[in-house]
Amino acid sequence: MANKFIVSLSPHVHGGDSVKRNMYGVIIALIPALLVSLLVFGVGAAIVTLTSVAACVFFEWAITKYILRRERSTVTDGSAAITGLLLAFNLPSNLPVWIVIIGALVAIGVGKMTFGGLGCNPFNPALVGRVFLLISFPVQMTSWPRAGQWAEYLDAETGATPLALMKQAIHGDADALSQLPSAWDMFIGNAPGCLGEISALALLLGLAYMLWKRIITWHIPVSILATVFVCAGLMHWANPVYASPVQHLLSGGLMLGAIFMATDYVTSPMTHKGMIIYGVAIGFLTVVIRAFGSYPEGMSFAILIMNAFTPLINTYCKPKRFGEVTKK
Repeated sequence: MANKFIVSLSPHVHGGDSVKRNMYGVIIALIPALLVSLLVFGVGAAIVTLTSVAACVFFEWAITKYILRRERSTVTDGSAAITGLLLAFNLPSNLPVWIVIIGALVAIGVGKMTFGGLGCNPFNPALVGRVFLLISFPVQMTSWPRAGQWAEYLDAETGATPLALMKQAIHGDADALSQLPSAWDMFIGNAPGCLGEISALALLLGLAYMLWKRIITWHIPVSILATVFVCAGLMHWANPVYASPVQHLLSGGLMLGAIFMATDYVTSPMTHKGMIIYGVAIGFLTVVIRAFGSYPEGMSFAILIMNAFTPLINTYCKPKRFGEVTKK
């Protein structure tokens, strides 16, 4: 009777995975893009990034302690720091500090803590902050410093982004596409844009790291990128006024969104089938907004729209329970 057979709840073996480990893994994956932004934009990138991260961490700590009145703080799990980094990566390097702080407050206070904190938010917090700033401060949010002005911050010389030139071409400017940076310049990060979106190479290095560490799977980023390539290719084939699929892939926030924001655990589907549906829809909406919408970029809006559909996708793609009898 001494040797009792004890059955406990699953899981019986811990895989060593944790929220904190995955969050800091994502931060490591963001380092190449951060280094490129500092190299290209200099002091402006440093000011915007440090302000965004510090403000997000502070607001999460303050809201947790003084509004939600929780004893245990969540700032050490890395999620607030990631929100700050991703918010900064979606901002121009000459954005005033006070606007960055407002964006951080909206991202953490509205996009995350209002719904209960990590694991409860239906929308990506960094994108909530970014879209709020884009709607509230459209002039400041669409002023893009040129690459190479390391010592400039608020007085940096600005220029048109590749997406803005693509939109001009669609509206009838025949010479706009010829002014686009080369594919190589957009690949390495020598073009105007938000801090974290300019270098496809740096973002792909982050993707490779997260796939290697199994922080994410390939389903969402590959389905987004493949859908954009196919849709943009068909439009370019039908009418050359639309940019080539390669130019679409290397411009704007497509890589950043597909790799780091659409793959957010909380706001993306749980099954591989659901992830592919989610990714295809994001890619399609991105191309539609870029080609026919008012804004040159559509990635942020596409991800937020599909965040809202994630519960529906999870319901449709719910895996069959063990032992469930399939109806004929």
